[in-house]
Amino acid sequence: MLISTYELGHQPFGVASPAAWLRADGMTVSCLDLAVDRLDEDVVRSADLVAFYLPMHTATRLAVQVIPTVRRLNPAAVVCAYGLYAPVNGDFLRSVGAAEIIGGEFEEPLAELARRVAAGDRPATADAGAEPAPATVSLARQRFLVPDRVGLPLLSRYAALAMPDGRQRITGYTEATRGCKHLCRHCPVVPVYGGKFRVVQDDVVLADVAQQVAAGAEHITFGDPDFFNGPAHAVAVVRALHEQFPGLSYDVTIKIEHLVKHANLIPVLAETGCLLVTTAAEAFDERILEIFDKQHTRADFRTAVDTLSAHGIALNPTFVAFTPWTSAEIYVDFLATLHELRLVENVSPVQYGIRLLIPQGSRLLELPETHEYLRGFDPDALCYRWTHPDPRMDALQQELFRVTADSAGQKDSAGRSKPRAETFAAVCRVTAEHVDEPLRQRLRALGPVPAQDPVPGLTEPWYCCAEPVELDLTSPV
Repeated sequence: MLISTYELGHQPFGVASPAAWLRADGMTVSCLDLAVDRLDEDVVRSADLVAFYLPMHTATRLAVQVIPTVRRLNPAAVVCAYGLYAPVNGDFLRSVGAAEIIGGEFEEPLAELARRVAAGDRPATADAGAEPAPATVSLARQRFLVPDRVGLPLLSRYAALAMPDGRQRITGYTEATRGCKHLCRHCPVVPVYGGKFRVVQDDVVLADVAQQVAAGAEHITFGDPDFFNGPAHAVAVVRALHEQFPGLSYDVTIKIEHLVKHANLIPVLAETGCLLVTTAAEAFDERILEIFDKQHTRADFRTAVDTLSAHGIALNPTFVAFTPWTSAEIYVDFLATLHELRLVENVSPVQYGIRLLIPQGSRLLELPETHEYLRGFDPDALCYRWTHPDPRMDALQQELFRVTADSAGQKDSAGRSKPRAETFAAVCRVTAEHVDEPLRQRLRALGPVPAQDPVPGLTEPWYCCAEPVELDLTSPV
């Protein structure tokens, strides 16, 4: 039984891909996504192996709530945790009942585990007094199989692409590469992949897209941590994709550094149907960018904005708005810069209140300037707690998170979300209540948000390197 608890609103590639490997070995596989369905207790009771896919922090915290239920329903089953967040949280996952931890390129090790379990080799859990096996982190180059999506919910039950005219496109999801060749200090990919990335073969990517198009997909999200880690591979994939499905659109995630370095490839994206590029800008402040080791500057961000705009591709910038180094001046400058660059419509409201997440293994822990703000590791939250040296900034972050969460839930009679300009204005008003008069004057001087056409965007907010909204942590069982 393969279980996903949450994967940013898309059908989980990390369940469909290993399902193909296991079924190729003759295993009977049940797939479950607890983001849209309830736990099937009968299937749990009949499973020999129950494996939880943990691609992100929120998914891990949700899985921790479910694993004890699985152990209660089927004490004999082997419980495995696999995916990006499994190795860094291995000790805690073992304490709640996981016997095996797998990270990196997980398909082959998971298939090997299934073969061992089928042969009667059932590893004991920590609560049985056994010495836990070390986590398996594989960075082997695999020959991938086409993901097997049989048994997963319909694509129409997942997040869609919202177009500027109000229509929505059913959205599929695939990956052309995994891992990342960069070492950004706050990134959760780095502790596992350590600067390496792995390619999913072109034919596998195209076959996976084809089966999702056949299932109704009108748009595809490429979930690679950075689509231009292998630019030649990326270009080959999107050219072949456009030739096979000329009406299909897609979106990708690309670093600012790569948008500048490979600006000559942006026209190729535009020509082949790319509507949206997500980029983890994180901050405009040069010191914070240096602490994060982002390898881009404020000026680079402006260059990337201009390049994408010139080719008609929408930008979806994401930010870590609150860090221990984010002063009131820096936050107000962040808002003013978005206003100046006419990016208010491009920024998901949740981005205004996102707070830095520091999990186990983060490269931020290497820096002395991080430790002075830490308040210890919270095993329940699976992260290090930190406080801002200015208590007003923590209070501002908490209030803005409430404001943006409320905004996300407000819909008009046609089901449309509250206009982003209205949320931005509310964020500025709240911020003004927490800062000194010179900064209030700068906020007042911004004036109304300039008129801007809506941009395409996914209906599920995108979070990275951030503490999750508590509403996301409601038990899926």
